[in-house]
Amino acid sequence: MAENKTLAANKKARHEYEIIDRFEAGIVLTGPEVKSIRNGKASIAEAFVRDKKGELYILGMNIPEYTQKGYASHEPLRDRKLLMHKKEITKLSSKMAEKGLTIILLSLYSKGKNIKAEIALAKGKKLHDKREALKKKAQKRELRRY
Repeated sequence: MAENKTLAANKKARHEYEIIDRFEAGIVLTGPEVKSIRNGKASIAEAFVRDKKGELYILGMNIPEYTQKGYASHEPLRDRKLLMHKKEITKLSSKMAEKGLTIILLSLYSKGKNIKAEIALAKGKKLHDKREALKKKAQKRELRRY
């Protein structure tokens, strides 16, 4: 069995959001996009997920053009469709309708020959929650030191 290799990660997501539930989804990509992602060029820091007519799309994910492309090219900031079961999509869409919940992109990784996205249902943290999390992290670090 092939090991999952992380190709891009959203490091700020765990600081900015409280993760409620995680999901795995496939992504509809073109050939040059896949090659660019495998070269580590994808930027997912600003990416988020929206529901459009019963389907989920990633918006704000930047995949620059592949440098050794032939005739094929792609738009770096285009909306990319997520591939998930209908039950999961309806569950996520109904949860998104609740106040304060959103779907964010946590990471892109390869699973075998496919590229998958780890998305999460999340709730934005308030400033005092972020400060509290930083204090707890510092306390744990101090305990490990002694």
